[in-house]
Amino acid sequence: MAYRISYAPDAGQDLDYEGRATEASIRRAVPRYLTDQPGEPSNMRRPLDPNPLEADWELRLGNVRVFYQIDNDAQTVRVLRVGRKAREVVYLRGRPFEMRFQ
Repeated sequence: MAYRISYAPDAGQDLDYEGRATEASIRRAVPRYLTDQPGEPSNMRRPLDPNPLEADWELRLGNVRVFYQIDNDAQTVRVLRVGRKAREVVYLRGRPFEMRFQ
């Protein structure tokens, strides 16, 4: 059974910040990679250590990162945030964000 995708309000604002072309490509890619087995590690998906976003997983789309949670009981994927990664730094709406608890 396919998982349903939903976007948190912060993710919607992140997509607005990224611009129309990037938003469109992300909205096309997310269902392709997350509707079937979103919790299966791959070259594109990886589980995350505990983090301030409370995201359990990361989807890699080039330098774009999609942070999400999976609810297996409800068969849903909730996209929490979308950002860009440059080297070891994740940027959310253009601002550096520390993914580790300090």
